[in-house]
Amino acid sequence: MRALWCSALSDDLSGVEVVSDAPEPQPGADELLIKIEAAAANFPDLLMTRGEYQFKPPLPFAPGMEGSGTVLSAPAGSRFSEGDAVVFGARFGAMAERIAVPEAAAAPRPAGMDAVQAAGYRVAFHTAYVGLCVRTQLRAGEVLLVHGATGGVGMAAVDVGVHLGARVIATGSNAEKLEVVRARGAEVIACPDRVDFRERVLELTDSRGADVIYDAVGGDWFDQSARCIAWAGRLLVIGFAGGRIPQIAANIPLIKGFSVIGVRAGEHGRRVPEVAEATARTVQEWAEAGWARVHVCGELPLEQAREALRMLAARKVVGKVVVRP
Repeated sequence: MRALWCSALSDDLSGVEVVSDAPEPQPGADELLIKIEAAAANFPDLLMTRGEYQFKPPLPFAPGMEGSGTVLSAPAGSRFSEGDAVVFGARFGAMAERIAVPEAAAAPRPAGMDAVQAAGYRVAFHTAYVGLCVRTQLRAGEVLLVHGATGGVGMAAVDVGVHLGARVIATGSNAEKLEVVRARGAEVIACPDRVDFRERVLELTDSRGADVIYDAVGGDWFDQSARCIAWAGRLLVIGFAGGRIPQIAANIPLIKGFSVIGVRAGEHGRRVPEVAEATARTVQEWAEAGWARVHVCGELPLEQAREALRMLAARKVVGKVVVRP
């Protein structure tokens, strides 16, 4: 089986290559065997190849947390049959020709979605749902500030915020890429030279600040967020794409009365199964309704799958980049 194979951890992807002799997945009693048609690249995939993610797959492994494909085999009594078009989530393994996943980790491919679109919506919208609807209940009329808004997870947060009736402000370092986000209903703040959005956020909100801040970047973006958040606001820690894990003095949230809330969508679902079920059901409904769609900036064959991870590292991805086995 062909797969993008990580045999050694490295900062430069030197331990990652496409191989033709990866072991065939052996589905368990409750698992589907899926022929993969498309797999989306996510920032945690890159971090796993460096050994920098909180979950560390045993070496060797194929990166890839989500994808779409066709069922090759299903367990007895399954709701799926051979030939069904499905989407699936996995902790790793999607950048390959085939994968075995628990039946509960798969869902029918939403009507109207092709394989490429279907490959990339689950991680982004699951994270946005858990962050904005579970960990904090974003309300219509509130101000939502989204950092890293041109990435897949950030763009999904913009979409969910707009859907819930919030006023969405999006930041990013590239004004051209932010135009994609503006078209999805957000006001945008471009910071091409340095992280400098605090005054603009306060200006846009009549000095009140943002009620909810969705931060997938960390570093200086987190630091400034603490200075432009509203009283009793909620600062959601999604990740650290900027590289630096920030720290905050406890007196700052004390004085401003805001909460710092960690968001690990996958882990939350594993610990609270009813949340996993509600998340999967709601995101599937959103996708079937036609508005939960990712922006796909590129498609690559499996032979060039390492380039998809390089694009993530170089901040060249707008929305999602998809690998086609």
